[in-house]
Amino acid sequence: MAPEENISNDSEYQVIARKWRPQGFKDIVGQEHITRTLQNSLSSGRIAHAFLFSGLRGVGKTTTARILAKALNCREGISSEPCNECVSCREIRDGNSVDVQEIDGASNRGIDSIRELRESVRYGTARDRFKIFIIDEVHMLTREAFNGLLKTLEEPPGHVKFIMATTEFYKIPPTIQSRCQKYEFKPIPPISMLEHLQLVTSTEGIEISESSLRSIVSLAQGSLRDAQSALDRSFLSAEGKRMTRMSRPCLG
Repeated sequence: MAPEENISNDSEYQVIARKWRPQGFKDIVGQEHITRTLQNSLSSGRIAHAFLFSGLRGVGKTTTARILAKALNCREGISSEPCNECVSCREIRDGNSVDVQEIDGASNRGIDSIRELRESVRYGTARDRFKIFIIDEVHMLTREAFNGLLKTLEEPPGHVKFIMATTEFYKIPPTIQSRCQKYEFKPIPPISMLEHLQLVTSTEGIEISESSLRSIVSLAQGSLRDAQSALDRSFLSAEGKRMTRMSRPCLG
């Protein structure tokens, strides 16, 4: 997985989790059982109208949702890998696509938010192939909001796709589950996480021992984002100590 190449200002520091965010299915770490199935679905044209991604935090649910949105709306056509070069792919990557809306279920959990979504569903796309709604932490919706969403999932327009993500699958009503294609994201295997961190450190020129990386992997408990954040903190802490030593005044 190569680092993300969308930095507008070379002097702007990017955290590792953002800089190394996967841009294609091939870049996603430790979820081959999901990426393979999604790619087969895209290649065959058998694409569900609603997807439900579940799993613990930091294992790639929202990232996979964005990549799936790119693959569906890529100007080069629906394919198993988005081109990442066309205007649609770039806009989805940067979070400013008109036809791909990301909704935080925690802060938009009421029936009024779902009514607005249902009103938006009625209209066609502004430019792209599909109007795609990515709903993160969908389990936070109220019962009334779920009932409102269900009405749309029962008879979805052909130009609309839903991709929902949750860390608490058991809170999703069975009526919603039954209308979605379900994907369970697994904790990232330790060996896959270690290999990823080794790639990051070698590419970024970060000096850290393998034993320290193994400790980070252990503490992350299957969450790649947590491991990346811990690596960031370790690097910045070590860099801060180095800078302190370099700037210490001479007392002799």
